[in-house]
Amino acid sequence: MSDQKNNGSENEVDSEKEQLIDNEKISNCKTSEEIADESSEKIEKKDESIDDLHAKLTILQDESKSNLDKAVRAQAEMENLRKRTVRDIENAHKYALEKFVQELLPVIDSLELGLSASAEVENVDDLRKGMDLTLEMIKKVMEKFGIAIVEAQGQKFNPELHEAVSTQEAGEYKPGEVVAVMQKGYTLNDRLIRPAMVVVAK
Repeated sequence: MSDQKNNGSENEVDSEKEQLIDNEKISNCKTSEEIADESSEKIEKKDESIDDLHAKLTILQDESKSNLDKAVRAQAEMENLRKRTVRDIENAHKYALEKFVQELLPVIDSLELGLSASAEVENVDDLRKGMDLTLEMIKKVMEKFGIAIVEAQGQKFNPELHEAVSTQEAGEYKPGEVVAVMQKGYTLNDRLIRPAMVVVAK
């Protein structure tokens, strides 16, 4: 009987313990209102987060569109610049000699006048003076455009500027010096256009 009594009191204690544990669990459990409030807060935070993301996305899309517009405009400007440069280069090649020709035209006019007047001129000296004046005009035009005569007479032979057509004995010249110029050479802005044809001393 004492065993039954002991068992009974143990059962009561166990039952009380279970009751206490259940009560503690219940007190630890959140009410549906609390759960709803927490869920609602989380949803609001997520909504705010989604709104922020939408705002950022809109800003980024606007920036992207703006950058694309700038890139398209820059590409169009580059293409226009390329076309303009090609056109300018073509015109430069096409009209490079325009100023030279404009300066040369008066010389041609002078030669034509001299030739037409030569039929009436009895004095050859007058004709020669006219030709000398015309030659001076030509030299001035050449000088104006950077065309220079290659100095050769009495100079040491320079294969970069002179072309030897022959050699000869010449007492007054040292070996390797230019004795005579058969045809003048010319440079354009210090660049050789035609070498001087020369006779060189042995």
